[in-house]
Amino acid sequence: MPTVRFTRNHVAGGTYDRISQPDKPHGWRDMNKAKRIAIFERLKEATPKPETELQYQTPFELLIAVILSAQATDVSVNLATKKLFAAANNPEALRDLGIRRLKSFIKSIGLFNTKAENILKTCQILIDEHSGLVPKDRPSLEALSGVGRKTANVILNTAFGEPTIAVDTHIFRISNRINLAPGKNVREVEDRLMRVVPNDYKQGAHHWLILHGRYVCVARKPRCGACVIEDLCEFKDKTEYE
Repeated sequence: MPTVRFTRNHVAGGTYDRISQPDKPHGWRDMNKAKRIAIFERLKEATPKPETELQYQTPFELLIAVILSAQATDVSVNLATKKLFAAANNPEALRDLGIRRLKSFIKSIGLFNTKAENILKTCQILIDEHSGLVPKDRPSLEALSGVGRKTANVILNTAFGEPTIAVDTHIFRISNRINLAPGKNVREVEDRLMRVVPNDYKQGAHHWLILHGRYVCVARKPRCGACVIEDLCEFKDKTEYE
């Protein structure tokens, strides 16, 4: 199995992982369609209604939570947003907090200075250009400060029911490790997932894969013995569950 490489890049608006995958070795074959369908059937059976672990009530709250979640755990974000959303849960109220008060709510989260600036800029854009509402199209979402393709995919999928697949480090790792949708970078994996994931499973695919990556197919030592798709997975170096 080729080694997936992760490098850290600092870019405007935050710090993000650049993920790269070497060329596939000679003789590599794509997973067949029947096996892909079986994988998602089992993931769905195990978790019929997958949901994000970020806590939110409105598309705006989800947007803010996802912006905060870059390089942070969902647990840490939920702890911060519980107090933040009690004080301000719409663009006008959050903007009116000002940078200092906003930072006081999110200072426990990594990159909080940059994220606070992005959030206030995003709130102003929503007020000025979208009547305070979160837009439902990709170009408008990606025009918001601190929002890239992955965040836009999460919002489109989770808030608005679009069959998009946001690829994070977990999904990139799984897609390459089990040969579900191998690719050299995040966009390549996303594009391949969109081609090969059956339409009936696209809506939940992001959530099934990210949960599987967080709790079963973990980075250092995957818990293969506890995996519902172990016999379908094409990872060669399987481990026992501990």
